[in-house]
Amino acid sequence: MTTRPDPSPSATAIAPPPRTGTWVMPDTLVIIFFVALFAALMTYLVPVGSFDTQTVAFVQDGVEKTRQVVDPDSFRYDLDEQGEPKLAPIPAFDPQGKGFFNYMFEGLVSGDKWGSAVGVIMFMLVIGGSFGVVMATGTIDNGILRLIHHTQGREFLFIPVLFSLFSLGGAVFGMGEEAIAFAIIICPLMIRLGYDGITTVMVTYVATQVGFGASWMNPFSVAIAQGIAGIPVLSGAAVRIPMWIGFTLLGIAFTMIYARKIKAAPALSYSYATDTHFRQAQQGSDDQNHAGNSRFNLGDYLVLATIIATMVWVIWGVVAKHWFIPEIASQFFTMGLVAGLIAVIFNLNGLTLNGMARAFKDGAATMLEPCLLVGSAAGILILLGKGGPTEPSVLNSILSAAGGFIGHLPDALSAWFMLLFQSVFNFFVTSGSGQAALTMPLMAPLADIVGVSRQVAVLAFQLGDGFTNVLVPTSASLMATLGVCRVEFSAWVKFIWRFMLLLLIAASVMVIGAHYLGFN
Repeated sequence: MTTRPDPSPSATAIAPPPRTGTWVMPDTLVIIFFVALFAALMTYLVPVGSFDTQTVAFVQDGVEKTRQVVDPDSFRYDLDEQGEPKLAPIPAFDPQGKGFFNYMFEGLVSGDKWGSAVGVIMFMLVIGGSFGVVMATGTIDNGILRLIHHTQGREFLFIPVLFSLFSLGGAVFGMGEEAIAFAIIICPLMIRLGYDGITTVMVTYVATQVGFGASWMNPFSVAIAQGIAGIPVLSGAAVRIPMWIGFTLLGIAFTMIYARKIKAAPALSYSYATDTHFRQAQQGSDDQNHAGNSRFNLGDYLVLATIIATMVWVIWGVVAKHWFIPEIASQFFTMGLVAGLIAVIFNLNGLTLNGMARAFKDGAATMLEPCLLVGSAAGILILLGKGGPTEPSVLNSILSAAGGFIGHLPDALSAWFMLLFQSVFNFFVTSGSGQAALTMPLMAPLADIVGVSRQVAVLAFQLGDGFTNVLVPTSASLMATLGVCRVEFSAWVKFIWRFMLLLLIAASVMVIGAHYLGFN
């Protein structure tokens, strides 16, 4: 029972404004705005510079491949008329889209259909709409109820099994964006089991990045970095496979400890408020389950078969045919269409063709916030220089300065600072292959100078590049996964910093230990 406050003028006049004694974390868009402002200020302080590029060849899977990378000895500052390094301050507005207040729009439309930002945004809208149709059939919800009913007493196994599978996917074929679609289905399951949206992000996207960073064969990071560094591609597996196992077990243990705490006291969840959406949607189905009346007929089996077939088909396409965003999005759109038509034919949840359209629009609408975050984060990179190594930018100057700084450190400390540098630089270049092409041509010869093996330099790259993807807001896949699980970025930061610190400590031990043990 609630008590209605006295609406009289006198009561209103004397009522003090509500006060809270706690600091409120700014909204993610607010955080990104100030990061963009900081990036713009850097253009007033740091001169712009550029590199030349060169072509390197390496052998992967028995096939010779080539890649354009920076020439580490070619960096030069852009000079003004007096021959001094030139600044390129960002104006407030610019007709060419390079002004500070252009960053939001330019970020949203940057890239192409193959990547960030516009490709990822369209991908998110399509899969959001497609899974909106799938969820409208009721099959997922009823299937989860039956799964829980048949696994009573063994629910805790979901976490280690899912984490291991997603980590393996990240290690073997660089799984990342694909985790978004799986998270849409797994999040309701986790919340029904008494966990939360954060647990879902951990066992899906975070698990892929643990595998991505600790991989022995990731084609988008380890293979490319080793090829650029001039060492045998996929060498060092005897060290990296145990490393992957160790980091995966670390992630499983951290996730299970957190999940056990949340199951015992749900209100302790950092995403408790936003998980309300899922709890309310499941309340009616829970009542039906207790009564033993949850529906699961031939139509539901056909919808479930459609989902499973699509997942298997997509994984096959990614591994065997190197599908990426456009192909994956098209498969999920087809899945949503087929599942919706099955629901119409079998009258699942009373779904109609118009209901399919509404479900698609509602599902796509849930992606609006993460789409804005992906676009605005991409705008930050435009402010610092998105033109690449051959165009003068602040980003190139930062890269060159970091290489010069690391080159003057003792060997073990140099190896550790390579890890730190790769971790920080991943904020600006979240693509594993892109970061390898920019940084490894500098770090590989630098490793020779300071007495660090090139294998250790690659190790520092892969750990720094992979693990920080679970924290940086410029990671489109992270922001999309948080979006579908309805986890606020501010709540995510409050949770993930402990795991990030744990990963950094473990990675530091791994890099320094590999250096002293002569990993080569």
